[in-house]
Amino acid sequence: MSDLGSEELEEEGENDIGEYDGERNEAGERHGHGKARLPNGDTYEGNYEHGKRHGQGIYRFKSGARYIGEYVKNKKHGHGTFIYPDGSRYEGEWADDLRHGYGVYYYVNNDTYTGEWFAHQRHGQGTYFYAETGSKYVGTWVNGQQEGAAELIHLNHRYQGKFLNKNPVGPGKYVFDVGCEQHGEYRLTDVERGEEEEEEETMMMTLVPKWKATKITELALWTPTLPEEHPPAEAPGPEEAPGAEGDGELMEEGQALADISEGETDSLRPGEDDGDSTREDSREYGRDDYRYDTTDQGIVSFEEEESKQSELPE
Repeated sequence: MSDLGSEELEEEGENDIGEYDGERNEAGERHGHGKARLPNGDTYEGNYEHGKRHGQGIYRFKSGARYIGEYVKNKKHGHGTFIYPDGSRYEGEWADDLRHGYGVYYYVNNDTYTGEWFAHQRHGQGTYFYAETGSKYVGTWVNGQQEGAAELIHLNHRYQGKFLNKNPVGPGKYVFDVGCEQHGEYRLTDVERGEEEEEEETMMMTLVPKWKATKITELALWTPTLPEEHPPAEAPGPEEAPGAEGDGELMEEGQALADISEGETDSLRPGEDDGDSTREDSREYGRDDYRYDTTDQGIVSFEEEESKQSELPE
């Protein structure tokens, strides 16, 4: 989903007088609480200071968008909520009319981004939740793009590694709920194109990441450390030994994890649940489908799962 959809909306400046009903200071400036109807059809109700919007207020655009929050010298600054014409909204911190600090963006397709913003873009640590699939990206963002260390979490597995320009790169691993981990790395590979496409795009090279698996391991099972206890004077008989049944269950579970073979993981497609059905006109970029084949540990194509999805905003 795009979070830039209504940023072209501009509020009337301090010199656009319009109609005003409210308090003024001795100099005749708007000062205190008041209501204004601006020449472009927008309205503002809230606090003024020396003729400028300052403090808490509500600005309503004629397009249907509105801002409810704090102002400093006519600019959105502090905490506020902006509701856009398409129904999406941002709740969080502002600085100098820009989303800046910590905030949550709610998209029309029920996706959400929760985290840090810098100069109107997702930047820093943040989580993007894909409502359609239940997947989420948890990690680092740079200038609106998924970049840096992150975890892409699906319903029954997750990928842990690094991202660059919204694609996974370098070493990483898939962690499956069935009790195993697949280690490997993503390598950038040139996309195969037809002859016509090659003639048209002789100067352009499209690289996509492809997953190369190297090994499959068991999950590292965590066992709490219990305080040592002194044995009783008389040890109980075999039929009375506590925990015998539990130990057998643990041994069976460990054996089951060890028996997982590479062939059995072929049916697991880590990225098939990931997607975003939004349209290109105002949609956030989604995630890609990670497909792999552990039979020959070879390089397999990194497919675009969301062919129906759009690219992320810049």
